[in-house]
Amino acid sequence: MGLSFPGESAEYRAARDRLTRDEIQLRRAMEAVAASRRALPPGGIVPEDYVFRGVSADGTAHDVRLSELFGPGKDSLIIYNMMFPRSSSDDRPGPQTGHCAVLELAESPCPSCTALIDQLDGAAEHADQRVNLAIVAKAPLPRLVSFAEDRGWRRLRLLSSAMNTYNRDYHGETPDGEQMPMLNVFHRDGDIIRHFWGSELLYETPDPGQDPRHVGTIEPVWNLFDLVPEGRDPNWDEQLSYHVAG
Repeated sequence: MGLSFPGESAEYRAARDRLTRDEIQLRRAMEAVAASRRALPPGGIVPEDYVFRGVSADGTAHDVRLSELFGPGKDSLIIYNMMFPRSSSDDRPGPQTGHCAVLELAESPCPSCTALIDQLDGAAEHADQRVNLAIVAKAPLPRLVSFAEDRGWRRLRLLSSAMNTYNRDYHGETPDGEQMPMLNVFHRDGDIIRHFWGSELLYETPDPGQDPRHVGTIEPVWNLFDLVPEGRDPNWDEQLSYHVAG
């Protein structure tokens, strides 16, 4: 379009125009990957109708099956595995206030998962117009619900997988019981539910200086950092709370 901004130099404009061409190629590559994803052949049929524990509108706990997570007219289901409990190697501080402040660090929620879910909660009402969205954690339901209250999550469907093998079967849990931040998509075709896509980049070794970015395209915080000169700080990570100087 031949844009320019006040005070910019010819050197800046030439570099920015080159970057625009790169951004166009990136946009095309992202759409090509999305198209390839949409064109995947049918995935495996879900081996069982997993039973989770959830909370009804009146606040009572109840069993909910995977098949019941599909709303009328919406045949795609996105499930994010929250690491609650967190990784055994995660030494970031646990909750300092609220219901979960009494938990041992090893039993407390992952700050990075929490940050992503903070963001998804804001988008959930919009996403719900077209897809089904749920958060699954291994933590007992009362603990998950209490933490959600502390965080102010109001729009997301929260489920405990403490009593089923969903996490293990769909790579949200390692063989030794470590929780993993896997995102899976399922698709319903009539009475059949199949796995459609999983964030397998989580298990691929990232390039030097990078993290897996397996859900990178849906994380606003990290994408915001990519827009500024400072970029991503390898020494910074999400926390459950931040000290504000008084």
